Amino acid sequence: MTWLTVALVLVVATAGLLRWRRPAWYWMTFGVTAAVLRVLFRYASVMDACGLTVPPSRWRLALARMTNRPVPESRSPRILRIRPTRTGLVLRLKLRPGQDAFDVAASCDRLRHSFGMYGVNSRELRSGVVELRMTGYDVLKRVQMPTETATTPMRVPVALRQDGSVHYRDYRAVPHALTLGATESGKSVYQRNLVAGLASHDVALVGIDCKQGVELFPLARRFSALADNPDTAAELLDALVAHMEDVYQLIRTEQRITADVPDAEIAADIWSLPAHLRPVPIVVLVDEVAELALYATKEEEKRRDRIITALVRLAQLGRAAGIYLEICGQRFGSELGKGITMLRAQLTGRTAHRVNDETSANMAFGDIAPDAVLAAIQIPAEMRGLAIAGDSTGGWHRIRAPHTSLRQAVNTCNRHADLTPHLSTLAPFRPVFDGPAPVSAPAVESAPATA
Repeated sequence: MTWLTVALVLVVATAGLLRWRRPAWYWMTFGVTAAVLRVLFRYASVMDACGLTVPPSRWRLALARMTNRPVPESRSPRILRIRPTRTGLVLRLKLRPGQDAFDVAASCDRLRHSFGMYGVNSRELRSGVVELRMTGYDVLKRVQMPTETATTPMRVPVALRQDGSVHYRDYRAVPHALTLGATESGKSVYQRNLVAGLASHDVALVGIDCKQGVELFPLARRFSALADNPDTAAELLDALVAHMEDVYQLIRTEQRITADVPDAEIAADIWSLPAHLRPVPIVVLVDEVAELALYATKEEEKRRDRIITALVRLAQLGRAAGIYLEICGQRFGSELGKGITMLRAQLTGRTAHRVNDETSANMAFGDIAPDAVLAAIQIPAEMRGLAIAGDSTGGWHRIRAPHTSLRQAVNTCNRHADLTPHLSTLAPFRPVFDGPAPVSAPAVESAPATA
């Protein structure tokens, strides 16, 4: 009996220590079993308390009267599958006739309390089937990306969502994006994750960093072109527009619209071209868009109009030519001048870290997901890296990128420097290195900081 008591105390102490220091380990060892039992035993009563049941059908009532049996109870959505994951549970439900997926979504907070989970999110898979993703702990407090992710060409994992799933940046689905964030909000770390994820892909990286290159030039060995001031940026954008026009001429030449060509082989963008003719896709990263839009003299105003016009043209026409925009900034508002709202309208993906004013949050989400504006301005200052990500469909998620130091990003870019394509149109803007190639140094672990 004594040994049993000691063993029980040790198990309880271990569980408490893991829950405090290593919530992910606690979940995989103790939490998942307890959560599954809670869901299964409480399911019927919780659904009834949350109003997610339907009264018995007429034929069941008639059958009960005919057989002189008690009145049947109300029925809950049927559990199709319950699947444990590394961060929580995935519960798939079959709705009863008369139920709506919105009813389940509106009850997520009550389900979270009733089942004792950290978070509950719902989404409709198809007509009559709803999936509940439950998290057993705060997955955004200490971000740990899964070891295996579904990485495909032009699709890279950059962050973790609050429901435990991976947030991907998919350029084929969302060609252009806007990323906002105040100083020390985590925007730079998000950008490093993006560059590090793209470094191993067959893609040309083009950077515009008007902070004299302090953010992007350390990663220069993986960039095909870089600009560190507005004058060079204007010339670089004009070269990109010229490259886009050349790609369209190539597509026109290879369209081959004849009766004997299958529909699937008719080229309308670079991805429809044969692999040996396909131009390399280009991702353009603008680190601080406000520096390109500000001006103080007439000459600078002409340069500013030239830059914004080129950006708008690339945003409107660049997707089919394989040119994708990543516009970043601390502030993005209509006071940046004409053409800014037109540019924003072409940026499908929106990501907002902590911002200093509601206007920037409105510029990010006001036209696609108004309820995400409040979530964006409520991000606490101590949660650096936490962001709200949305798109033109109106959906949005809380995400957080894993902390990536500048040294880690530099090592990744240096390791894949041989993949940097040489484009003749962008050759004048390719970074030049005077010294020998640096050797990748070990990345020193440090506390999550700058952004």
